Amino acid sequence: MEWLNRNKVWVGTAALVLVAAYVFYFINGTIAVSMFSNAWFLAVPLVLGAMVGVIGERSGVVNIGIEGQMLVGAFAAFFAAAATQSIVVGVIAGALSGLAMGAFLAFTTVKGQLDQIIAGVVINIIATGITSFYFESGKTIPRGLPNFDVPLLSKIPLIGPVFFSDGPIALFALVIVFVIHVLLFKTKWGLRTRAVGEYPSAADTAGINVIALRLVNVSLAGILAGVAGTYLSMEATSSFERGMSSGRGFLALAILIFGAWRPMRALAAALFFGFMSATASQLQASDVVNIPQQFINLLPYVLTLVVLAAAAGRVRAPGAVGQPFVKGD
Repeated sequence: MEWLNRNKVWVGTAALVLVAAYVFYFINGTIAVSMFSNAWFLAVPLVLGAMVGVIGERSGVVNIGIEGQMLVGAFAAFFAAAATQSIVVGVIAGALSGLAMGAFLAFTTVKGQLDQIIAGVVINIIATGITSFYFESGKTIPRGLPNFDVPLLSKIPLIGPVFFSDGPIALFALVIVFVIHVLLFKTKWGLRTRAVGEYPSAADTAGINVIALRLVNVSLAGILAGVAGTYLSMEATSSFERGMSSGRGFLALAILIFGAWRPMRALAAALFFGFMSATASQLQASDVVNIPQQFINLLPYVLTLVVLAAAAGRVRAPGAVGQPFVKGD
């Protein structure tokens, strides 16, 4: 009951959206399923990217290198799969590349005390350079990741075909949000993570190894960024292009802020952006409005800016985010 009172605005909004979605579904089921499926398709990498930010910033480390981590993940996954002709190897390579980039960020900022913003920029620059320099055209992979129908759940009207008839990474993204929410707010690890992100000195006094926890959290969060990149090159498509992440890492940061550094709210924010993008695509495909395509393409980004502006001052970042920790200071 306490949780419901604390989140009544979000719960009420979610209920209204769900009712509206089903009204739309009963009016025109085909278009509704198509639009909401496209919305989730576009939201998946944003959800995973936002989870990277949630874990990092809840631990006190700003990660603006999510964009670069995604790009390297997409590159490593595709070309590893192309070289070995194994999609399993590709998925593993994508995840491990994200882990490596996360470890780089963790050790340079937590141990090396490098400015966190600069470290993130370095990751983005390195990622763009490496993936462009080593890019080879003409490579192919055996096939993309297959879709699965989750028994029973995939039969639910609207929700089933949108969320439960999908590829493994899309299904993983849906599950990991709930897992991270529970871990963050219901476990000892979550309590310690939030403590080092809010009051690291107090956490250190209580016997928590702040540096070790930050190192582990930021490094492991990188895996999710690598998986998001893998989704782009092996599930959403079966190819790799230069700059494939296309700003999704930066959008994930915006979604993280809009979601108030909470996994469930970040999921809702990612779905909002995905739906706005899907709406823009639907408007392009129809003759409902006579607006230049460039302005329609801007719609989701403009709405994201409006929402962020509305959220400014109403959400609070973790107290120690962006601040290096030196034991004894």
